[in-house]
Amino acid sequence: MPVKKNLTKNKKNIEDRARASLVGHAIGDSFGDIARSPDYHLQYGITTDFSEKPAPGTDDTEFALLTAHTLIKAKGKLTDAHVLESWRKHVLPLAELKRGGASEREAAANIRRGVLPPYSGIYNSHYMSDGAAMRVTPIGIACAGDPVRAAALADIDARISHSRDGLWSAQVVAVAVSLAMVDASVDEIYDAAVKISPKDSWMRFALAKTWNIIQERKTLEEAWKPLHDALWTEYKSVAPEAVPSALAILKLTNGDFKRGIIYSGNFGRDADTIAAIVGAISGAMNGMSAVPQSWVKKVRVTTGVCLPFTKGMDLFKVASQLADLI
Repeated sequence: MPVKKNLTKNKKNIEDRARASLVGHAIGDSFGDIARSPDYHLQYGITTDFSEKPAPGTDDTEFALLTAHTLIKAKGKLTDAHVLESWRKHVLPLAELKRGGASEREAAANIRRGVLPPYSGIYNSHYMSDGAAMRVTPIGIACAGDPVRAAALADIDARISHSRDGLWSAQVVAVAVSLAMVDASVDEIYDAAVKISPKDSWMRFALAKTWNIIQERKTLEEAWKPLHDALWTEYKSVAPEAVPSALAILKLTNGDFKRGIIYSGNFGRDADTIAAIVGAISGAMNGMSAVPQSWVKKVRVTTGVCLPFTKGMDLFKVASQLADLI
């Protein structure tokens, strides 16, 4: 397994991977959101590019920036108090959390009535959504090569709004990005995702089911329908569906950035989160040389569609600040 010291010798490489991971997250978010729209389905069938500039994105990118902002302010030493302070400042004052997830809305409602973390996540009817998994990319970046720390910080960030599988999914993504930052293979990343998931969890069950399909079907085209059939849930944003879907696409595209974005963006279901996760991990694996510059230009500066404080943020600058925490 790659170790942190192999990365820290090259600061330029650290920053390059951090940028590719964070911008890859934003690309996947915008691409997946557009690809699932009826207009794009009608016009193109499948989506191979997206034309909007700037691409608006969804809560996936802007809540990831909230996590990044909180982590940077805490100088990497994240606590429940830091997370709660950020939510009180940037989430709770919003009368309407536009394009925000149900888990985040309910967590905010809980906090307003005095139900604080971890109970704001435990007493939450959407505690197992993928809302925590969608926002922990910055933790994986800042914990490059240190998956144990990545899992611990993801736990702290997630428990304000999630519990059990929703929380474990955040740990899976943070660990995956952490390892991708230091040249871990796709198989090493998948293995780490399984190990961080409790043995009796729905997450581990879904990851094992997904792996069996991949081994039997071998190619993405053959696995496409069986993956949908096996992982489908009534609530499309549930973490044990979305996160294994993302890791399946990562495996079946062997970490290729562009193919990963196209296939995950067209996967349907909660495509913006699935593609954001694939973009974050594959971006960290490959660096900026693998990311189309035309896509970077569409997402690099955020629009603040969900969290107004993020409007105008430069993802490269945020990524550099995260890299400084390594």
